[in-house]
Amino acid sequence: MQAPNPSVLVVGASGRFAGLVVPELVRRNATVRALVHDPENAEKARMLGASEVATGDLRNRRSLESAVEGVDGVFHIGPAFAPDEAAMGVAMVEAAAQAGVQKFVFSSVIQPTNTKLKNHASKVPVENALYSTTMEYTILHPANFMQNIAAAWPSVVEHGVFSEPFPKTAKVARVDYRDVAEVAAIALTEARLSYATIELCAGMHSREEIASMMGEELGRPVIAGKPTFAEWAANVPLPYNDLQMQSLARVYGHYALHGLGGNSLTLRAALGREPRSLRSFIRSLALQTAHAT
Repeated sequence: MQAPNPSVLVVGASGRFAGLVVPELVRRNATVRALVHDPENAEKARMLGASEVATGDLRNRRSLESAVEGVDGVFHIGPAFAPDEAAMGVAMVEAAAQAGVQKFVFSSVIQPTNTKLKNHASKVPVENALYSTTMEYTILHPANFMQNIAAAWPSVVEHGVFSEPFPKTAKVARVDYRDVAEVAAIALTEARLSYATIELCAGMHSREEIASMMGEELGRPVIAGKPTFAEWAANVPLPYNDLQMQSLARVYGHYALHGLGGNSLTLRAALGREPRSLRSFIRSLALQTAHAT
């Protein structure tokens, strides 16, 4: 039976993406226990709405066992491009199952079986681990996050160029992670998404189309740049080491050859409304810029 006010452990609750899940859970009367690696992030997690904070390490099984003790559900998202991401995710699944957790939501990736890409392949063992438990799992397959565009926005405003290291005409599926967070919260507080595997995409756009939207919302021209990966990486502050950057280069190489497909049907069904569009996301960035000047 679904707990009326479930307690949910949110992995990385102070982070850019899992941090969006916390207020969605609180809005649905869930009690959130944040799992943070750095104790200095505890206050940030509490400000987002977490009632409890557990300090732990995804590489330390004992700390995971302590973190999941007594919770009804777990939201898990792995650290991007970590070489042992799969092992960390499997350990969290095993700890949750052993503790008798009822629900587990895993933020995976769109097309996880595209195993040529390491950040996709690393999700498959975690999904497989969930299938071998009795937990009510929900597996989310989000497309490229619109929030990645937000990271590039200051440069767009300053230089009038939106650059990514693949062809301007390649169409890439994208999603606003706020919608992913809402689907995760629904899955952790209701029964209707139990055992679902859901592709989460709001639409597909080329960089030329995105630059055009940016220009229209800013009221001045924005062009679509096409740097090499090395040129792009040199101008974008990324917290990745050399091996992780190599994995990211393969992702963009795949986009160059094939784009990234996605369909909005299942996201629309899960939300019960239209997903947030890329146009609305860009409009909100432009409004923030206008208010700041």
